[in-house]
Amino acid sequence: MPRYVVERTFPDGLNVPITEVGADALGGVVMRNAEKGVTWVQSFVSLDKKHSFCIYDGPSPEAIRSAAHKNSLPVDKIMEVRVLDPYFYR
Repeated sequence: MPRYVVERTFPDGLNVPITEVGADALGGVVMRNAEKGVTWVQSFVSLDKKHSFCIYDGPSPEAIRSAAHKNSLPVDKIMEVRVLDPYFYR
C-alpha cells in the first residue's frame, strides 16, 4: 500500500480536546477513512497548531482526498513518500 504525507493548514488552529469528545471525533475520522481504504498512521502538528503533516497509507491520492473531504479536513498537498531509515545503513 502506498504511503503519503498530507499537508494541511488550519487558519484558526487545530484544537482536539483531550476528552471523550476528542476521542470520539478522532475515532470517527478513522472510521470514515476506512470506508475509502485509507489508514491514518500518524500526524505532526506545528506549535501554533495551524499546520499538520499527516502520514497515511492508502490506495491513491484521490482516495485520501475523498476521505479528507468526508471528514471536512483541508488538504494543501498530498505527496507519495518512501521510508528512509537512518539505522538501515549501520
